[in-house]
Amino acid sequence: MDQQESADLNSEMTTEFAEVEDIESLKQALTEERDKSAANLAGWQRAQADLTNYKRRVEQEKEEIGRFGNTAIILGLLPILDDFERAIASIPDDLLKHSWVDGIMLIERKLQSNLKAQGLCQINALGELFDPNLHEAVMQGKGKEGIVVEEIEKGYKLNGRLIRPSKVVVGGGEEKEE
Repeated sequence: MDQQESADLNSEMTTEFAEVEDIESLKQALTEERDKSAANLAGWQRAQADLTNYKRRVEQEKEEIGRFGNTAIILGLLPILDDFERAIASIPDDLLKHSWVDGIMLIERKLQSNLKAQGLCQINALGELFDPNLHEAVMQGKGKEGIVVEEIEKGYKLNGRLIRPSKVVVGGGEEKEE
């Protein structure tokens, strides 16, 4: 083999090695780009999921505001409702025949029905087992232990959520004297 052939052979081998190195670097670059693409796709999918969750949360908050946005107004009306109930309960029997008493009772029923239409419902406490989630014990009295024996102030829920607990007297285990 002469020198020229040897130089040509070396040149071919160098070219083949360069081509192999180019192919390997291209494969590596392709792998890197595929990894970047997969990472970008995963990031985009997370962003889409976050956006969907955000939209759902906003809708839930809007619905909750619609259902409970008037809580402060209703809480302000509850003492008036309590006053109506006390006033009606204290009307003497001889005045029950008057038309103005019927008017007051009608106003009280109207107020109750309007509040009920807004989602307000009264908590039944008397004779029930004391539940600290619904009742506020203000004192202990004679009666069956753990049972509400007297309701001092009515409690209310608005659309299933407690807005005012019932203030109650809870039995302490001593039986009432009859």
